[in-house]
Amino acid sequence: MLVLLPPSEGKASSGRGAPLKPESLSLPQLAEARAAVLDELVELCVADEDKACEVLGLSEGLRGEIAKNTELRTAGARPAGEIYTGVLYDALDLASLETAAKRRAGRSLLVFSGLWGAVRVTDRIPSYRCSMGVRLPGLGALSGYWRAPMAAALPEAAGDGLVLDLRSSAYASAWKPKGEVAGRTATVRVLHAPTRKVVSHFNKATKGKIVRSLLSAGIAPKGPAELVEALRDLGYVVEARAPAKAGQAWSLDVLVDEIH
Repeated sequence: MLVLLPPSEGKASSGRGAPLKPESLSLPQLAEARAAVLDELVELCVADEDKACEVLGLSEGLRGEIAKNTELRTAGARPAGEIYTGVLYDALDLASLETAAKRRAGRSLLVFSGLWGAVRVTDRIPSYRCSMGVRLPGLGALSGYWRAPMAAALPEAAGDGLVLDLRSSAYASAWKPKGEVAGRTATVRVLHAPTRKVVSHFNKATKGKIVRSLLSAGIAPKGPAELVEALRDLGYVVEARAPAKAGQAWSLDVLVDEIH
């Protein structure tokens, strides 16, 4: 099972560990693309703070984020699962998982990133600011920039099992499963049961809880149909739509009573 996650805008501090070792990151097929984004991002933030704020879409109150990017090569690095914070990651709560579930998380969770393309939660990275919606002057829109490298790397990472796609739309645009991989991919929406409206805050929390439930139970469905049954066994209310034709993903709606 491969679980595709969005990152978080908010991130923990880098800490005082050893700095980034790009060659140690998972998906080495992305190394050249990562180096190009890293070089341009650092150069932009060192050269012109005002322009960097504009390009990165930062308000005046977030101007301090630019300093993070100027020090990406020297700042301490921590496992990505510790760097990413926010509602989804709070609900997932990787740190409190039992040892076997943590090992499963390291094998199956892949976090998409405007800077790194995608990383495992065990990959050591520094804290940074660069969303997939950014358009760097020399590389263009990152969502488009990453498509070719991702198309080369992700089918292999997907293996032959389920792909559970929990990404937001901005990150989903960087790689769309195709062909046989798409047929074993499931995308998830979280809906308010009484109104069938998409929820916001609780969407992220529910997705984090779903991943935690699967990891804790040691469940690795081979395909979307098996995932639906597994989630129902775990107590989730799920409505599923199989694809109308080959080469398309399954769509799952998880219904909740809470809404935020």
